[in-house]
Amino acid sequence: MAADRAGDDLPWLLYLEGGPGGKSPRPLRAEGWIAHAVKTHRVLLLDQRGTGRSTPVTARTVHGMPSDKLAAYLKLFRADSIVADAEILRERIAGGAAWNTLGQSYGGFVTMTYLSAAPQGLRTCYVTGGLPGLTATADEVYARTYPRVAAKNAEFYREFPGDAAAVRGVADHLSNEDVRLPDGDRLSVERLRLLGNHFGMSYGYAQVHWLFEEAWHGTELSDSFRYEVMRLTGFVDKPLFALQEYCYGQGGAASAWAADRALNHHRDFALDADPLLFTGEMMYPWMFEQIAALTPFAGAADILAEATDWPVLYDRARLAANEVPVCAAVYADDMYVDAGLSLETAAAVGNVRTWVTNEYEHDGLRTAGESVLGHLMDMAAGRR
Repeated sequence: MAADRAGDDLPWLLYLEGGPGGKSPRPLRAEGWIAHAVKTHRVLLLDQRGTGRSTPVTARTVHGMPSDKLAAYLKLFRADSIVADAEILRERIAGGAAWNTLGQSYGGFVTMTYLSAAPQGLRTCYVTGGLPGLTATADEVYARTYPRVAAKNAEFYREFPGDAAAVRGVADHLSNEDVRLPDGDRLSVERLRLLGNHFGMSYGYAQVHWLFEEAWHGTELSDSFRYEVMRLTGFVDKPLFALQEYCYGQGGAASAWAADRALNHHRDFALDADPLLFTGEMMYPWMFEQIAALTPFAGAADILAEATDWPVLYDRARLAANEVPVCAAVYADDMYVDAGLSLETAAAVGNVRTWVTNEYEHDGLRTAGESVLGHLMDMAAGRR
């Protein structure tokens, strides 16, 4: 809360970060959406299970755990478990009073599970770029994802036309040479393409462009280039993000490495295609063989990919009858969360109002947080 309101009885706003596997922000000062929120709320920045100050899920913390036990453990980190944790916190911190939530990206998925499991704990829900498809399987999600990522690639190469040759040059070098990252991992063309996961952010195109601008030191890839690629594609503190296909498991359907299977239907993403297309928020089996931070999870990832005993995350009947106000920003050009699925969900859930905009990318809450959250709060208050 704002310092000048420390003695006031303000409602709580629970922040649900994206991911899965993303910890809450560590603000140095009240700015952006937090500056707006603390004027009227006490803000709780929740580190979801396996992140931040929660017991972290990393290669080190799971080292030596048998794959079957690790898979069973990882099943406890989905949205239903996060909601159960939040309800405990609500009793202990908010004295059992209903609170508001702000769900960014995957935090919106958690919000829909919260409304399904414990709507009595919620007053008003705000969602930014995170209304999930209530019945969408992993196959449907990735069938929609590849065309959106291809469109982002096309936009990237239009903005930086010289990068098509630059990217192909690096990729050909990696195909012919054994290039190692500072941590010893081999830099493959497949791993290089993971940089496209940033194309859905406001800074993504420029970040990748400037990275390739300084890719070479003579005839070798530069130290700075290799270090940045390692950092951006290493998943050191986010293995849960790499395991994200389990987010879509409901009922009897196995994900069965849906993103990897879908790749075979998109010739434009072939490794020899010109221009070479980056991939986006898709996760592949090879990642758990090639990336050091993910190799301890390889066996468990295969088990999770074949699992069919997933509990339902969204109670469609309860959501249809929902009375808790939900105000959601839907980003029309969102690379990560399909706007079409989001609008289908908005139509199926009671008391949802949407604000569809192409003014922001997926990180609108971070880049223009005061405006984005302010808009949603105005909607909830009837000012819009």
